[in-house]
Amino acid sequence: MARPREFDENAVLDAAAHQFWIYGYTATSVRDLAQGMGITGASLFNAFGDKRSLFERALAHYIERSFGDRVSRFERSLPPLDAIKAFFREIVERSVCDRDRKGCLLVNSALEVAPHDADFQAMIANVLIAVEAFFLRCVRAGQQAGEISTAQPADDLARLLLGVHLGIRVLARVRPERALLEGVVRPALALLEPNVK
Repeated sequence: MARPREFDENAVLDAAAHQFWIYGYTATSVRDLAQGMGITGASLFNAFGDKRSLFERALAHYIERSFGDRVSRFERSLPPLDAIKAFFREIVERSVCDRDRKGCLLVNSALEVAPHDADFQAMIANVLIAVEAFFLRCVRAGQQAGEISTAQPADDLARLLLGVHLGIRVLARVRPERALLEGVVRPALALLEPNVK
């Protein structure tokens, strides 16, 4: 009979994601992971397999608890334009408050791991498609409600917002300055404002 796990899986996945987030996939050793997760190397291998498998689980866990949670909160409770604005406000706030300048684990992984691993490239691409889809749903709904400009096609605006989001997360690694990040967001949001005649 298998022994039950003696750790909280969510807590250890949070800890693993944090290690990968701080040091990147390549520079994070199995010893670093086990120490950061508060478990033995044997427990790590028994529960998650190898480092790559753990990274996949930790990244999926991170995505659900960050992007998945954010979209669910904003899309469920706010009008479309307000949901987009709240999304960016939270991203900017997290970026300027991050003393470690970690940026975003998903974006960091897109730059470090995805170019060399087709499985991770597909996983990350699917998340970026979901981010774009969130923006597209909001823009379309906002255009239909008259709260977002129809001067540009919804598809183009959604892609622009995706690019702004990725740009902010990259800038947050080296220049997490509120004025800079808000200055990147402001003109993009201005394009969404309905034309007032």
